[in-house]
Amino acid sequence: MKTNNTLILVLFVLLSQYTLGQTLYRKKCSGKVVVNSIPVSSANVSNQSSKQVTTTDANGFFELEVREGDVLHFSAVNVMAKELIVTNTIFSEGFIAVAMQYVNIQLEEVVIPKTSKITTESIGVIPFGQKRYTQAERHLQTAGDWKPIMLLGLIGGSMPLDPLINKINGRTKRLKKLVVLEGKLAMIEKLDEYFVQDFYTKKLNIPVDYIEGFKFYIIENNTFVDYLKSNNITMAKFLIIELAVSYNEIIKSEQP
Repeated sequence: MKTNNTLILVLFVLLSQYTLGQTLYRKKCSGKVVVNSIPVSSANVSNQSSKQVTTTDANGFFELEVREGDVLHFSAVNVMAKELIVTNTIFSEGFIAVAMQYVNIQLEEVVIPKTSKITTESIGVIPFGQKRYTQAERHLQTAGDWKPIMLLGLIGGSMPLDPLINKINGRTKRLKKLVVLEGKLAMIEKLDEYFVQDFYTKKLNIPVDYIEGFKFYIIENNTFVDYLKSNNITMAKFLIIELAVSYNEIIKSEQP
C-alpha cells in the first residue's frame, strides 16, 4: 500500500513539473499568416504577454517564443487585426495557423444631381466639342462605310478593301441598324431619368404591360427626341401627353 502511495506521489510531482514547465517556460513556435489562402507578408506579430515582436516573411511564415496562455496579436495593412490565445494544443504542436480577413472599406456614395455642370469635358477627360462615339458607332467606323467615290482610289492603288467587303457581306448594314437601336436605347434610358412608372399609368393612363412599347413609340417622334436631347422636359411633357392619347387609341383598336 505504501509503495502505491509513493508511486502516485512521484507521478503527481512529475505531472506538476510538466504542467509548470508549460506554464512558466516559453518555447519557439512557428506559424503562418494567410488571407483567403494567400500568404501575408510583413504582417506584425506580437506576444502581448512577453512583449516580443516579429514580422512574417514573404511567404507569411514567422517564429515567436510562446507559452500556454499567451495572447498573440496579428496586424497588417488592409487586414483586420486578430488576437489568438496559445492553447495547450498549439503549444504542444509548436505551429500556429492564422487566417485573417481583408478590411471592407465602404466608400461614401457621391450623387451628382442632374442639374450639375460636371461632365467628362469639364474635368478634362475629353476635349470640348469632340464627338463621343457609342460602342456600335465605333464598330461601324472600324468596318468602314463604303461609298462609290472610293472607287477613285483604284487609280492611285490605295482603295480600302474593308468597307467594300463589309458592304458585300452585309456587316455594314447590320452595324448601321445596331447604331440606330443603340441610340433608341439611350433615349429610353434618358426617359427613365425623368418619368417613373406612375407617370405613365396614372397621368397618361398607359396600361403597365404597354409602358415599354409606349417608350419605343414616343422616341420615334423626332420632335420629342429633340426636346429630350436638349433637356426641355416641360415641352417634352406636353408632347408626351398628346402622344399618349394617340397610343391609347391604338391599344383600343387592337383589342378584340
